[in-house]
Amino acid sequence: MEIFLHPDAWIALLTLTFMEIVLGIDNIIFISLVADKLPEHQQKRARIGGLAAALIMRVLLLLSITWIIGLTKPVLSLGEFELSWRDLILISGGIFLLVKSTLEIHHKVEGHVEEHTVKKASSFGYAILQIVLLDIIFSFDSILTAIGLTEQILLMIIAVMISIVVMMIFAKAVGDFVSKHPTIQILALSFLILIGVMLIVEGAHYHVPKGYIYFAVFFSLSIEMLNMRFRKKNT
Repeated sequence: MEIFLHPDAWIALLTLTFMEIVLGIDNIIFISLVADKLPEHQQKRARIGGLAAALIMRVLLLLSITWIIGLTKPVLSLGEFELSWRDLILISGGIFLLVKSTLEIHHKVEGHVEEHTVKKASSFGYAILQIVLLDIIFSFDSILTAIGLTEQILLMIIAVMISIVVMMIFAKAVGDFVSKHPTIQILALSFLILIGVMLIVEGAHYHVPKGYIYFAVFFSLSIEMLNMRFRKKNT
């Protein structure tokens, strides 16, 4: 615990916690959209269960930090282009987000959903499975970013725990807000498509500063908030 006697440790902890919360925004959006398809009495369990799974996943991965670093070594070569397990995981996660978000937008715009899709979407186990799969993708990205900020595993674990607790507190409010406003749902799904593209691009070794992505998200949300206020004022 001597590390907490140094101011640098507290600065690193605050930076890591803020970063984890920011990176967790897209996770909350996805969890909210998945949980919204469940019966009302299961939605809270899905949100808390999904975030709890994210916490367990990230702590376990942090304790396996050496293995995580090893995932950045090339395992597949296509000419001079090399891919690591991390790259393959990011690309797979990006494709998953693209397909999932596109299908969700299609269903909402068309206004009908096939019977077997409804049955799957309303399954608690299926919802948790989707959340866990996405947690794995975001956990790798989050941990590899954290490694660049500090070498203290304890600080990383504390930051993850604090960020997940914060997300648990606000998950219901975010979920309720998204479910009440159809335009926000479409916007949120569009964000997930954007993040899916970013994951694929990252996996292909083209770095995109995350600040650009989150600025675009913030700007779009600000415009939509103004639109909502304008519509409310004129009704």
